[in-house]
Amino acid sequence: MLLRQRDLGRWCLHWRSLLIAALAVVISGCASMGNDWSSDTDSSGVRNPRAAKAPRVDLSKQSVSSLMAPSSNLWLRIQDGFAMPELNSPLVITQTRWLAARPDYVHRSMARSSRYLFYIVEEVNSRGMPTEIALLPFVESAFNPVAKSTAKAMGIWQFMPATGKDFKLTQNVFRDERRDVLQSTNAALDYLQRLHRQFGDWQLALAAYNWGEGNVAKAIKRNQATGLPTDYLSLKMPKETREYVPKLMAYKAIVLDPKAYGIVLPELENHPFFVAIDVTRDIDVDLIIKLADLTPEDFRNLNPSFNKPVILSAANQQILLPFGHAELFQENLKNYTGPLSSWTAVSVPATESADQLAKRLAVSVAVLREVNAIPVGMRVRAGSTVLIPKPSTKLADVSEHLAENASLNLVKPAPVKKAAAPSSTSKKTKAAPSKKAQSATKSPTQQKSASTDAAKSAKTTTAKTGATPQ
Repeated sequence: MLLRQRDLGRWCLHWRSLLIAALAVVISGCASMGNDWSSDTDSSGVRNPRAAKAPRVDLSKQSVSSLMAPSSNLWLRIQDGFAMPELNSPLVITQTRWLAARPDYVHRSMARSSRYLFYIVEEVNSRGMPTEIALLPFVESAFNPVAKSTAKAMGIWQFMPATGKDFKLTQNVFRDERRDVLQSTNAALDYLQRLHRQFGDWQLALAAYNWGEGNVAKAIKRNQATGLPTDYLSLKMPKETREYVPKLMAYKAIVLDPKAYGIVLPELENHPFFVAIDVTRDIDVDLIIKLADLTPEDFRNLNPSFNKPVILSAANQQILLPFGHAELFQENLKNYTGPLSSWTAVSVPATESADQLAKRLAVSVAVLREVNAIPVGMRVRAGSTVLIPKPSTKLADVSEHLAENASLNLVKPAPVKKAAAPSSTSKKTKAAPSKKAQSATKSPTQQKSASTDAAKSAKTTTAKTGATPQ
């Protein structure tokens, strides 16, 4: 019987005694069934060192219960780690009252946080950071992993595209690591630590995270030039940044004393919600959902970075599963004998329409458009990568080059040139045109058609795509 989150507390001791035996069979144990869950794309065994930063469980050697923490209440652990100074501003009271007046909103965001908070608190503690930082995604995204701002910031930490690239968060056709729970958390904490080293103050570091380090540095210089203090409350900054730290302090106040504000915090036990499992063969998302007995929503909540219906092994990815479901996934995968992946990727050698491409690749144009988000009327530019159903003759996984560098560039077709309109002849005949008319008459070859001027070809515009709709 599957274990649900609400049952985990009373099953903790049970897990400790049983999981080592229950998880003794490694995922690659299904090799005898023809689905070797081990990579054949990298014989060296060297994995992406950045991906290796994410905690993983080797199900053949390690019990999930070994990740259990000593305290039984995660909220108490968060409270114990609060270390930022209080912000003496009426904005803190204003923001706290705003949240207290919206208990349903607070409850929804608190419930979402239950999937991620243990991991974030673990990372914050391991870096010696104040645990107020673990509450920052409440301010940024209300812990919505697919949140997208009007400025195109994404994920629970709301990374902008350029900042994500600065911190090596992959953004391509197959995945957007700004939404990856583990990778984005590591990148956000790296960034915040860098800002803290730069400004020597957590409140200023948070202001820089929201407003930009350059803007905060300029604001400090302006105050220094006029002999004014340079703390958070003394700097001139936009309204959003002025309210940013007070919003975080409001969540801190609620976590410290929820009853005082009429808020009921969800029960959060101090142990992992999920297990990270290496993906060492290409595998369909639908198959993972089936073998792990998850709903599509539950899978997306923990794995929001994947843009396509297949997860590629060459990208050194991992999937996150609630650890009760990880055991079931392992057992079902061991007994599964069908193909792991029904998709593959190809590079487009020449610019062509979706119809031409589908015909050449012998796939359904409707499927090609849908899975690659190709609008009607757009052509696929040469060098693009498209996902297509895997032919029965193709067994290999998608190559590392495509997995890491895939892009989809679309271009509008050039407008069709209009033919020059024929010159009209008068229905009336004249006996003898005047000399003035004769001198004005020129041969057709001497005339320049105005319509020809108007028919100059327009420049094509290119649109890039890759992320699935939110």
